[in-house]
Amino acid sequence: MNRNVIEVGDLVKIFDGLAAVDGISFEVGAGEIFGFLGPNGAGKTTTIKILTTLLHPTSGKVSVNGFDPVADSENVRRSFGIVFQDPSLDDELTAYENLEFHGVLYGMPKKMRRERIENLMKLVELWDRRGDLVKHYSGGMKRRLEIVRGILHHPKILFLDEPTLGLDPQTREHIWDYIKNLNEKERLTVFFTTHYMEEADRAAGRIAIIDNGKIVARGNPAELKKEMNASSLEDVFLAFTGHEIRAENSEAADTMRMRHRLWTKRK
Repeated sequence: MNRNVIEVGDLVKIFDGLAAVDGISFEVGAGEIFGFLGPNGAGKTTTIKILTTLLHPTSGKVSVNGFDPVADSENVRRSFGIVFQDPSLDDELTAYENLEFHGVLYGMPKKMRRERIENLMKLVELWDRRGDLVKHYSGGMKRRLEIVRGILHHPKILFLDEPTLGLDPQTREHIWDYIKNLNEKERLTVFFTTHYMEEADRAAGRIAIIDNGKIVARGNPAELKKEMNASSLEDVFLAFTGHEIRAENSEAADTMRMRHRLWTKRK
């Protein structure tokens, strides 16, 4: 059996007397593609912040690649890559320069870094455009480049926050082809969020649905559909989370703050 690279037990995070995360538990196995789903404000972003060392839990146990994000944050940060929902590349640098900067930031030796950049850029079909300024890249090309950057330093886990948001269906399909390829070739664990239920249904081996800070469903998408007598994962999702429209919270601002804090800590 694969060992777990993420373990969460009775995790609680309280803000101003309110539980943003309320006693959740789940695990993610090595090499698994795991979908973490929920409506706006359900607790997804808070959970990811705790897993990626940006927030301390109020209580509970968390392990990422065998390390405690609070007690051993440096080793946790070296264990994962992350692709943010909002763009995070430097548009005034070339694609290659963006990756070079990232590799230097992680202390990768020059020869290893450049071989890795070439191999990964070829894998996602960007090598021929390596010298182009990122501002001339399409949205899908930028996403591919961000994924390469996220795994450049050989992490065990890749966190993807809405990795195909705003992309057309064809590009979304290609992005997931690349992610699955990397998952297989690198034995890379993928932890992702998405609001595209059909995407989660096709890509994830298992999912967890969080709502109001609690895990309300967990398991294989096909098994959950069978259990709920549902024709789609979207029907399962709505059965557990309801049909009302959720107010947008400050997730975009939270993501920007998360990105800034993460890069600051790595410098």
